[in-house]
Amino acid sequence: MPLQNRVTPEGEIIATPARGRFMGNRGRLHGPDRNLGASRWTTRAWVTCRLSFNGRRRTLMAPGKYTELFFLDEAVALAAGHRPCGECRREAYAAFRAAWARARGEAGDTIRQLDRQMHEARVDPRSRRQIRHRRPIGDLPDGVFIAFPERAELEGVWLVSGDRLHLYAPEGYRVVVERPQGSVVDVLTPSVTVEVLVASYRPEIHPSAGLAHA
Repeated sequence: MPLQNRVTPEGEIIATPARGRFMGNRGRLHGPDRNLGASRWTTRAWVTCRLSFNGRRRTLMAPGKYTELFFLDEAVALAAGHRPCGECRREAYAAFRAAWARARGEAGDTIRQLDRQMHEARVDPRSRRQIRHRRPIGDLPDGVFIAFPERAELEGVWLVSGDRLHLYAPEGYRVVVERPQGSVVDVLTPSVTVEVLVASYRPEIHPSAGLAHA
């Protein structure tokens, strides 16, 4: 049975045999039996990491260690509220912080301040669920995830890429449609992260997005 360690764009953690291209963590979420408890984070530093770094090896969900989480690609990780790791993804981390400073005019923010602001934008403190916001679809940058709650024919969550939308599945992107104009949509990617994408941060996208079909 696959472990419950795959994160979706909605921020949910599911069990699936599909493999991801990035790893990350939110702290230790599992118990000795390698099953998740009630918590979905124990730290505000939600990071996205490389799958391999400096030859390090980890036993998944080892006792007392952080819970290894996996993402289809970086756009999924951003939608779920994560940022690049400052150790194993140093260049992406620097690019993210530079875009943050351009977008928000807060170049002097410490990483703790950045993580606090990201946490406030991604999770409702009462429901502990993902915060979504409404925006016109034409205003959204590439790399954002959206949903159409009023349109049954566009069920699911979609990656914005140019004039197209790519339907997410744990295995990859398999369906593409033209970006409909004039719609107001639910945006899954936190509002502060959308600002970073507008400021030209470019997440890594799973190659299946280039193979999806209408």
